[in-house]
Amino acid sequence: MSNTIKTLAVAGAVAAAFASYGTTASAQAKEKCFGIALAGENGCAAGPGTTCAGSSTVDYQGNAWKLVDAGTCVTMEKDGGRMGSLEPLDRDLPKS
Repeated sequence: MSNTIKTLAVAGAVAAAFASYGTTASAQAKEKCFGIALAGENGCAAGPGTTCAGSSTVDYQGNAWKLVDAGTCVTMEKDGGRMGSLEPLDRDLPKS
């Protein structure tokens, strides 16, 4: 094998390693953000009466969460001045 092919193979392996590292790091930098998901677009377990992902029934349901980039949740503003929260909220809950 020529030196050029060996160099390209090593460079490709290094590039692949860096690419996978970047993907893993960004995938870990997420947090649960309550009160920002539209109905049916929440992450798992949106409180009483729900089972798992996609089971919220109210837009911006306070006890329903969605994964967002870490550090962005509390700055997210939705309709009507609703803000994201790192803790479940008592607002916009479905009627019992």
